[in-house]
Amino acid sequence: MAAKKETYLQAMERLEKIVRQIDNNELDIDILGEKIKEANEIIAFCTEKLTKADKEVEKLLQEKRQSEE
Repeated sequence: MAAKKETYLQAMERLEKIVRQIDNNELDIDILGEKIKEANEIIAFCTEKLTKADKEVEKLLQEKRQSEE
């Protein structure tokens, strides 16, 4: 599971490492399921971060538009 203090960049690096391991057939079948579960958790964490950032940017843009009116 993604650590609470983990940054988006750190999470993406972990995800890229897992993807490389899968692509290179470096994972034992017993570990593969765990890594896929971890990858899904990282994707959810990153999606949440991106959604939050998108909402913040949209809010700032809306405030800017309102202040220009």
